[in-house]
Amino acid sequence: MTTDILLIRHAAHVDLGQVLTGRRRDVALSREGLEQATIIADLLGAEPIAAVYSSPRERAYYTAREIADRHELKVRIAEDVDEIDFGEWTGLSFDALEGDPEWQRWNEARGTARPPGGESIGEAADRAARALEHIAHDHPGKTVVCVTHCDVIRAVVARYLGLPFDNLLRFDIDPASVSRLVIGEWGGRLVSLNWRWWLESDR
Repeated sequence: MTTDILLIRHAAHVDLGQVLTGRRRDVALSREGLEQATIIADLLGAEPIAAVYSSPRERAYYTAREIADRHELKVRIAEDVDEIDFGEWTGLSFDALEGDPEWQRWNEARGTARPPGGESIGEAADRAARALEHIAHDHPGKTVVCVTHCDVIRAVVARYLGLPFDNLLRFDIDPASVSRLVIGEWGGRLVSLNWRWWLESDR
């Protein structure tokens, strides 16, 4: 028995592209993000969704809540799909990080680098994959939504495809995008990647 898991990156937030928000708790969705969350919830309205899970970050929760409301479901918090712990980098602007050798190493050698005081991409992939497998076990034969974060989705996709973490930046995971995984006792299979459903509504 397999489970379809729709991995959704949270919608755009107010600091997108400017600040490494990490696990900050005071980050709201932007006006564009609110529109994205509404659109993706509408487009997923026809999907037979059995449960909606979310990272504990507010930007993920509010995206997930839009989807859950369409299906008369409550959002379930899954701690292990939380954002990567960026340690001392949390809340710094990308301008401030530019030129930091450790930041450069993080972007060039994800497989071995670690944010100062934070976690490695491998550790994030392990906990997130473990959480998804537990979710799959609890919802056999169903479709489940899991709203999480860009690099967490990248890490999980790489883990199931057997890709080296050093190559994570070779594919995009955009805000409010959907990547579909099928998970069974035999492992996982990627069905689609970075489908931006909120753009499909404009076509």
